[in-house]
Amino acid sequence: MAEWNYCTIGDICDTISDTYKGDDSKVILVNTSDVLDGKILNHQEVKNENLKGQFKKTFQFNDILYSEIRPANKRFAFVDINDTHKYIASTKLMVLRARKNKVIPKFLFAILKSPSVISELQHLAETRSGTFPQITFGSELAPMPVMLPDFETQERIVGILRAIEEKMEENEQINNNLEQQAKALFKSWFVDFEPFSDDGTTPVDWRVGTVGEIIELHDSKRIPLSGAQRAKMEKTYPYYGATSLMDYVDNYLFDGIYLLLGEDGTVIDDKGFPILQYIDGKFWVNNHAHILTGKLGFSVEELYLFFSLTNIKSIVTGAVQQKVSQGNLKSIPTVIPPKEVLKDFDELIQPIFSEIRTLRAENIRLATLRDSLLPRLMSGELDVSKIDL
Repeated sequence: MAEWNYCTIGDICDTISDTYKGDDSKVILVNTSDVLDGKILNHQEVKNENLKGQFKKTFQFNDILYSEIRPANKRFAFVDINDTHKYIASTKLMVLRARKNKVIPKFLFAILKSPSVISELQHLAETRSGTFPQITFGSELAPMPVMLPDFETQERIVGILRAIEEKMEENEQINNNLEQQAKALFKSWFVDFEPFSDDGTTPVDWRVGTVGEIIELHDSKRIPLSGAQRAKMEKTYPYYGATSLMDYVDNYLFDGIYLLLGEDGTVIDDKGFPILQYIDGKFWVNNHAHILTGKLGFSVEELYLFFSLTNIKSIVTGAVQQKVSQGNLKSIPTVIPPKEVLKDFDELIQPIFSEIRTLRAENIRLATLRDSLLPRLMSGELDVSKIDL
């Protein structure tokens, strides 16, 4: 077995505070809310001249972004973006860089997201005064003792974790391809009318209506939870915001298949299409996303495809913060086909979305496997010397 030695986190990495000095016309901001459980989820592009004061730090490929606030909320990410020259991190995100002669960057990341480290950091944060449980590199993170094996063992452990994560990435790519197939089918049927018309005209038994006729809104059931409330909860059920998964909580509001459409904040992409989340299972939602199911024969999947191909820039209001109101959402015009047409199309796409949900469920199981292996790998409990990668 490999020999493991004690060191501190400060022995094997540095905190980087390089200030952005570029002259790009636009820059990409990454806040604490934009990173979660290993990934940079989303970000905001702004004009350089409008750069906010709390966004200063630059980072590069193989760096680690690690939130100073509430460590247990898993606000950390490994930077796998090759071109980072326009990216700028919030001052509340530590930028950590592995020392090349000490530790492999991915192994450092495995240390930093291990349950024992996160638990200890959360405890240390809660002993400090202030509204939010917070840590610093110098006071809490750098002095923390950890076990470090030789480089060969680090490579093996990273390889085991990488194999799991590569399978998860492969599943995500398959799902992306499946979604593109479903969108192409929807466009063929309901935009170009190819199965029904030789000249692209709307079939005579279809009518023009509004989105308000084909959606059920469940916004009244939403209950926002503060960060302080979530920090005290077991991390069991997904907690969604306007654009993405934000956290995990110990209870749920919804159980089933729903479509989330951003209500305020970042509500459209740079081309004007709505920010959508196709959700299934048990979950909680804050008050920044509309919660939709279908009616008049529209399934959630058909709504998802419809909105994926519908530019809604014209209904977005708000100069400072974008918003899609219920009224404006319901006013969007749409073609409403007969229910039997919707039923036939739904039968065509349901196997596609069933496979999407199956692969998502597999990724959840793989993530659970990875997270259960992590503490045993990082403590040396599992001997990896004879594993052939």
